[in-house]
Amino acid sequence: MLGELFFPVIETTRLRLKPLAIEDSACLLEIFSDPEVMRYWNTPPWVAMKEAYDFVNESKELMLRQESLVLGIYLKSTGKLVGKCMLFSYAKESKRAEIGFGLGRPYWGKGYINEAGEALIQYGFRSLGLRRIEAEIDPDNHASAKALVKLGLQQEGLLRQRWQINGVVSDSALYGRLVSDPI
Repeated sequence: MLGELFFPVIETTRLRLKPLAIEDSACLLEIFSDPEVMRYWNTPPWVAMKEAYDFVNESKELMLRQESLVLGIYLKSTGKLVGKCMLFSYAKESKRAEIGFGLGRPYWGKGYINEAGEALIQYGFRSLGLRRIEAEIDPDNHASAKALVKLGLQQEGLLRQRWQINGVVSDSALYGRLVSDPI
């Protein structure tokens, strides 16, 4: 039963969240090779189709091991893959996981992160039995900070000089939401 929990299809008003397929690799590469999409990530932009293939395959393996839940964000109206959302670093005993998102630039500002994010958070709380969902972002990423607050996460701390990507050192802002938090 738990294994099935890591391969859900979650429907929202405009979106379908479901596990990625190898056929999604070209769309994933298009999204995650964009330097603006990857500006605040802890990895550089993708440069080759192999990175997309590897991501899909690694995501499936993590889901089979029940360590992460990695879902594509698809528009219900067209079936197009527009991004991904994840519950990762799943700690079953501690009932916690981290949440993350990536969305293609043409789909920014349309409320898709809020819609997908709340659906994923509710799935984590209700189906996976999570007590806590966390996020870690670059504090300069104001759009992500705004989205997290809109999703009910509260900023809880700051880790100074946490990452160095391509020679750039950055801090990490930590956010959290408890199942018991009022929304």
